[in-house]
Amino acid sequence: MKNRSKILVIEDELESREALTLLLESAGYQVHSAESGEEALELLRKNPFEIVISDLLLPGVSGIDILKSIKEDSPHTSVILITGNTSAETAVEAMKEGAFDYITKPFNFEKLKVQVAKAMEKNRLIAENIYLRQQLHGKYRFDNIIGNSPLMQQVFSRMEKIVNTDSTILILGESGTGKELVAKALHFNGNRREKPFVALNCGAIPTDLLESELFGHARGSFTGAVADKPGKFEVANNGTIFLDEIATMPMHLQMKLLRVLQEQEVERVGTSRSIELNVRVISATNAVLENEIKAGRFREDLFYRLNVIPIHLPALRERREDMPLLAQHFLQRICKEMNRSLMSISPDAMHALEAYHWPGNVREMENVIERVVALTEGDVIRRQDLPADIGGMDPQDSIFPYPRITEKGIDFGRTIEEIERRMIRDALEKTGGVKARAASLLKLNRTTLVEKMKRLGFPNGNNLSSRT
Repeated sequence: MKNRSKILVIEDELESREALTLLLESAGYQVHSAESGEEALELLRKNPFEIVISDLLLPGVSGIDILKSIKEDSPHTSVILITGNTSAETAVEAMKEGAFDYITKPFNFEKLKVQVAKAMEKNRLIAENIYLRQQLHGKYRFDNIIGNSPLMQQVFSRMEKIVNTDSTILILGESGTGKELVAKALHFNGNRREKPFVALNCGAIPTDLLESELFGHARGSFTGAVADKPGKFEVANNGTIFLDEIATMPMHLQMKLLRVLQEQEVERVGTSRSIELNVRVISATNAVLENEIKAGRFREDLFYRLNVIPIHLPALRERREDMPLLAQHFLQRICKEMNRSLMSISPDAMHALEAYHWPGNVREMENVIERVVALTEGDVIRRQDLPADIGGMDPQDSIFPYPRITEKGIDFGRTIEEIERRMIRDALEKTGGVKARAASLLKLNRTTLVEKMKRLGFPNGNNLSSRT
């Protein structure tokens, strides 16, 4: 069966041109030929070729001219040049202009076949890389972050404004709200999308190894450092680094990170040589950094460096109107992944999902839907198919639904905090962020409201107006 890969042979000598054509056709390639540079350029304008094999010394338009034209119009096409001139200068010039390789006359057919196979493999890897990046770009589109609620629309609006900037971003929100998903969406939709995206969970790396992971190390800098190793910042150069759980970083490394952000350069552990960087930094935390600063666990100057543009991701219970949309989204995707016909969620089960407080947020909902799809035999998910702590919910029990007390018990303090947080947010939304009016609605003193907001971890102004 013929290989679909197309090769163009450019050779002004008839005998060599025919020999090359027959050789490559016998190897299964589709081969076109041209006897001049002018004819070749015309063919290249009309047809895409994966590989071009060209004599270097052609009358009129030379092989170097053809190479330059190809690299300008079709940079992924591999060019192999054939020359009778064995000088090093000729080879260097060809490689500088982007030739894949060159061979000399009289050429070895077996060597040429090997070179063609290598060029094909290179083209395959490039095509695969482009495909994977397109898939990533599609996977992390803004519209793949689900939410129609006003709070999520605020998030989308801010993302659209900053996606093509190089500004440092701090993503705030509870665990499971999708902080890494937002970071990836910003990278793969921005002007660094073709460059690396490197993620590091600062809380998952032992303290004694975190410095090396971030900044790299030189051979012999510590026991076990048997070779030089670049850190995550170097790997992410020209792209984006995502530092999750930034609040867990020990103080001595916070100082080094601050220097990297200020100087845009890094020093590997065990060296004093600075390596210049061009990295966009996106960090995330579920902690209230202002509280960490007051407790002496986080540097205030680093906070200001990281918090150039904050994005606050609301907890799922704060945007209950998005719950049915998310549930259906996960249901559709998971049914497809499990090769099941699309299931439906009964109204009663949906009420239970909406009433649940979702301490694990969107990630917890995704896991619950996956479990239910795997374990439910019918095509309809009913209330009794849900986990006990969710299926036992009754949305009519409270204005702000809370879980029924089961044998596992309930976190009373956290539940009360969630209700307080929801009521304060609703009051602030109704008053346009004016705290004095919100306090009046809640029958509280303004100072009491402000203290509650601090205790509950509201960001400054609650993403609303911080007016008095």
